[in-house]
Amino acid sequence: MVGIISTPILWEACKKDSLEAASSEAVTDSGSGTSSSTCTAAPTETEGPFPTKTPSGYVRSDITDGRSGYKLTAKITIANSNKDCVPIEGAMVDIWHCDAEGNYSEYGGSGMQSTNYQSVHFLRGRQITDANGLVTFTSIFPGWYNGRATHIHVHVYNAAGNSLKVTQIAFPEGAGTAVAIVNGYKKGMSGYTYNAKDNVFSDDTTNSELATVTGSIADGFNLTMKINVPA
Repeated sequence: MVGIISTPILWEACKKDSLEAASSEAVTDSGSGTSSSTCTAAPTETEGPFPTKTPSGYVRSDITDGRSGYKLTAKITIANSNKDCVPIEGAMVDIWHCDAEGNYSEYGGSGMQSTNYQSVHFLRGRQITDANGLVTFTSIFPGWYNGRATHIHVHVYNAAGNSLKVTQIAFPEGAGTAVAIVNGYKKGMSGYTYNAKDNVFSDDTTNSELATVTGSIADGFNLTMKINVPA
């Protein structure tokens, strides 16, 4: 299995020696992977400045859309916090996140993001939960941008299209974690905002927004997360 989805620009920007060294490192287990151990609803967070403009138009499991980066498979389970956290079948789950360089599709050309990606739609998608409340997305490991830790945005709707929860997924940090191994891609980690200082995650003292992330650069990374929503 090839662990990097690449184009010449990003591949050449990353030094071969550092990639070869990092590819031998693997994350076996990190994070909680659940929004709560007591069946409380996940924290509600902002959709941020870059929400998907027409989420119903991106029903797809593979959201890579040609973007370069290390493969990430995200498995997200949606459960009902009003009913003993049983899985919810038929819920609509939207996710979106930045690319390896910290840019979002559908936006740009302004002060917050100088590169203009208004006409493209990478790293955005929607899936419908199965009988186990599960959706699976194929993507790339997110990069980072000023003021934020590595994260994925999530918006959950019921089958009728009514909003149940807007939240975000945080990534474990520290030595040996996927965040440390990826090392900010070509940007490095200088100026990176860690979860403890992030304006979204810093008040999450129970780590309820922290995913479990395993894998390696060579084989790709796997993220698992359970998100409890009031349904």
